[in-house]
Amino acid sequence: ISFVELKRALNEESIPFDGFDSKLWNRLSIPNASELRNRFFLESIPSPTFAAGRSNPAFTAPPSTAYRYFVKVSWAWTIALLLPFIRYSNIYNRNHTFVLRRLTSLLVATSIWYTCTETFSYIEDITGSCFESDTMQVIHGDITTKAACKKAGFIWDGFDISGHSFILAYSSLVIVEEMVPMLNIPRSDRNVLLDYIYIALNAIVAIWIWMFGCTSVYFHDIIDKTIGTLCGILGWYVTYGVWYPMSFSPGLPPQQKQHA
Repeated sequence: ISFVELKRALNEESIPFDGFDSKLWNRLSIPNASELRNRFFLESIPSPTFAAGRSNPAFTAPPSTAYRYFVKVSWAWTIALLLPFIRYSNIYNRNHTFVLRRLTSLLVATSIWYTCTETFSYIEDITGSCFESDTMQVIHGDITTKAACKKAGFIWDGFDISGHSFILAYSSLVIVEEMVPMLNIPRSDRNVLLDYIYIALNAIVAIWIWMFGCTSVYFHDIIDKTIGTLCGILGWYVTYGVWYPMSFSPGLPPQQKQHA
């Protein structure tokens, strides 16, 4: 079976090519589906450990489920938790005007996320070409975007800056910054909802760090991951390190000295 035929079979069964669940692959109506899965993944993973044919059970099944339900919509998870958290944590010893001002930081963060991810996609489109198979021999010059190439069942090869490395790094840094007020709010002034959201934020940061490790092992070249991660760090630094301490900004989360 050719690479293109395999991709089409996966699309027909709605199985993600970057999925690691062998049970899904066994649904394919082609011979030796699981063996094909292992071969394609081992050939695509740059790590010497995996290329040598050895497997790591810690990374066998989780990425498929986690990538579909967490990383693919990671910014939605981040916003869904930070919105109520900022609302309840920033109100301590502050008025509603201050809280509304602080909530605009989520608008800024969303703008950074959208701008960066769209820029990454644009760069991949203008630097790439559409190939018929993994041999990279036949070029489809009439297809000029990654989306159209993948829809046709072909392979797009361009400069693919890691959007996952970017969003996982950026989300983690933003969440950690916004959790600072919990260090200064007396337990007697907290409510159950705030405590639960705080626990959820800590859990989601742990998941983002874990998935960042998975991305580092399984996906993209080192330069793609490095640039994506640096963009995430830069977005965090420019806002929380440079802009937010200024007067005309959403402002920083309440610090301990502000509650004195």
